[in-house]
Amino acid sequence: MAGGPGQRVLLKGGVVLTMDPGLGDFEKADVLIEGSKIAAVGASLTASGAIVDASNMIVMPGFVDTHRHIWQGQLRNILPNGRLDPDYFRDVGASARNAYRPEDVYVGDSLSAWGAINAGITTLLDWSHISNSPEHSDAAVQGLRDSGIRAVYGYGTGAAGPRNQYPNDIRRLRKQYFNTADQLTTLALATAFDPKHWEVAREVGAPITLHDNGTGLLIPLAKLMGPDVTYIHCCNLSAEEWTLIKDSGGCLSLATPIEMEMGHGVPPIQQALDHKIPWSLSNDVETEIPSDFFTQMRTNFFLQRMQIFARERAKEPNVPPLLTVKDIVHVATIGGARANWLDKRTGSLTPGKEADVILLAANAINVMPLNHAYGAIVLGMDTSNVDTVFVGGRVKKWKGQLVGANVDQLSTRAAQSRDYLLAQAKWPRTVLGGYLPGH
Repeated sequence: MAGGPGQRVLLKGGVVLTMDPGLGDFEKADVLIEGSKIAAVGASLTASGAIVDASNMIVMPGFVDTHRHIWQGQLRNILPNGRLDPDYFRDVGASARNAYRPEDVYVGDSLSAWGAINAGITTLLDWSHISNSPEHSDAAVQGLRDSGIRAVYGYGTGAAGPRNQYPNDIRRLRKQYFNTADQLTTLALATAFDPKHWEVAREVGAPITLHDNGTGLLIPLAKLMGPDVTYIHCCNLSAEEWTLIKDSGGCLSLATPIEMEMGHGVPPIQQALDHKIPWSLSNDVETEIPSDFFTQMRTNFFLQRMQIFARERAKEPNVPPLLTVKDIVHVATIGGARANWLDKRTGSLTPGKEADVILLAANAINVMPLNHAYGAIVLGMDTSNVDTVFVGGRVKKWKGQLVGANVDQLSTRAAQSRDYLLAQAKWPRTVLGGYLPGH
């Protein structure tokens, strides 16, 4: 198996999609990985070391998730019919969250991180509003580190609801875990609208990620806004708030399936495009959304086109252009890297960047024969097509199997943690539904 520490690996003969406009794409090319870095991309490369046959594969950067509450991994699909308010806030954001022990945080983070890797997501932002104690924070960081995913640990000072604590512990976390800039796990502050929190983030050099669904609370923070802030959801922003985000150089993280399903509002894809604000994709919560990016890409692609077609039918003049499949794959990769403040390190197959690379099986029954690489990714593929995953040059999935994960042990621990949390929350347990009142 290729992809050991420091190893040279040549991915040979694949369809290569680089997400780098200077390099472009190749119907057939090679990608050379040296240690943790991408060394070269081109046709007919030669190098000593391991050679991986990438024919019948699409070789591309891994997907980048810019906002997910991965501590909820063991609660996957538990609230399939729930609204954001009151259901999620009451049952997950309060009841379950208060029952979590540090070991439950570790299990949730581990399960979701490995699930992301399995789906070809090589980087995610863990919006970790489960910092009930320093031990909870430590467990989250350890879960990310042990999985080997590239992650932004968003130290959470409060849920998307009313709970909000002053982020004193972020100083300790910076010194203890994040004292270098070249590691797989980096630090952010997952916060809300308190300017004191933003000041602490700048003090420790942590970028800021926050939920903003149009409350108007952003306007008093105008002087603090900057390119180190990523705004989540944004379904109901005012014209003034859109202008503030654009002028400050911020990015967006859209969780379109969740926003549609839980009642946030209409996902603001077109507003992001109209204002030329960089945007990205995120899974948000696995309590009612699948953890893969194929679902994300399809949902955003379909929704934007549906809205544009409706404007055309209404005879509206000068309607914006339709998204293309290539557009949405770029949003899912380099767009996510930018929103996670990591675009200088990952998100494209640019030589010198970290080797976060995925191989997608293009000869599988669901996409054969390959007629359009971007079309196959967005419209035809699913997690079963994710054949091989490298994170920082290390193999994390090989020929369809996770590498380094004890799946049986993780399954046992996840079930035990789930059972404990359900007992504490006094939810009935049944796989036929009915965990929560009315659901």
